[in-house]
Amino acid sequence: MDNLIKPHGGKLIKRILEGEKKKEYEEKLRYLKGIFLNEREVSDLYMISIGAFSPLEGFLNKIDYLNVVENMRLENGILWPIPITLSIDKEELENIKKEKEIGLFNENGEFLGILQIEEIYGYDKRKEVINVYKTIDENHPGVSYIYSNGDYLIGGKIWMLNEPVHKEFKDFWFTPFQTRNIFMERGWKKIVGFQTRNPIHRAHEFLIKTALEIVDGVFINPLVGQTKKDDIPADIRMKCYKLLIDNYFPKERVFIGVYGAYMRYAGPREAVLHAIVRKNFGCTHFIVGRDHAGVGNYYGPFDAQKIFYEFKKEDIEIEPIFFENAFYCKKCGEMRTVKTCPHDRKEHLSFSGSKIRELFQAGEIPPVEFTRPEIANILMEWYLGNKNG
Repeated sequence: MDNLIKPHGGKLIKRILEGEKKKEYEEKLRYLKGIFLNEREVSDLYMISIGAFSPLEGFLNKIDYLNVVENMRLENGILWPIPITLSIDKEELENIKKEKEIGLFNENGEFLGILQIEEIYGYDKRKEVINVYKTIDENHPGVSYIYSNGDYLIGGKIWMLNEPVHKEFKDFWFTPFQTRNIFMERGWKKIVGFQTRNPIHRAHEFLIKTALEIVDGVFINPLVGQTKKDDIPADIRMKCYKLLIDNYFPKERVFIGVYGAYMRYAGPREAVLHAIVRKNFGCTHFIVGRDHAGVGNYYGPFDAQKIFYEFKKEDIEIEPIFFENAFYCKKCGEMRTVKTCPHDRKEHLSFSGSKIRELFQAGEIPPVEFTRPEIANILMEWYLGNKNG
């Protein structure tokens, strides 16, 4: 791994217990009190344990939490933009407040790991949402989630004993240790990461292929954690990705693996988190497009790019690649951005996600300038089935 970019904080974290130590804690389980984690918390537990959230070793304690909310840094000065926290309510607090270690269970009661409690503390939800999401509007999915949480946070290191069962995309889950080894085996030194929660359309394809001109390979890393209800399901998106890779990319220069975190829709701050996570996976570059990790009109169209100028290069190390909004120019006869196209806007074909949804819901296939016909057929089949269902 010495030839690849260093993980965030300098060390790739692994918080997974194996062998005798795992057996020891499984024996202790009968005596441990525990709490139940929702799906997002299980996802965060997993991301910490495999090193994707390096340098975090657990859920944030109070001083780190406050520093992240206020300054986007851990207490030790390392850049970290999003609080990774575990909340509990008053009833749960009463049950575990005297414990030093607790068991962590999913909503089905399956034992996943343990938390070594450092402290339990109250927090200011309003302050968090204003700083992280830039709004107190509860229509924002991230804000709504924070306000629905318990009134206390538990800070402490975690150990994963039993990884969550990934029922979907079994061949596409990789840890940062695995991706780094794969990139080294392929001889890649410069790797660009591409994050998406939507089916790849022609504009995305243009961004990826443009970036491929300056790197050795691309790591397509679609998010498969929970997204908004009106987002297209992960299994449909994965069909689109695989079809596109199989038919329109040089396979030896593309690697695809899923990103199991949940969307926060935190716009600029989440764009920074996405870049840091891809650095941990081994990427040297990261594509930041228009309105990255945004939702609604809560952020400016290029706020997710502007935030990177607030940091020194050594703060983040991975190199962001910024793109303008891509469109099809009828005069150029191909995909372009305003940086490369001299023609009037009336020559540009650009389609918003809402406009594309309207076309599908009306039973109309989007134009070939927006998406390849094979991709459109997959999406149309899903829309029709969803509509009839």
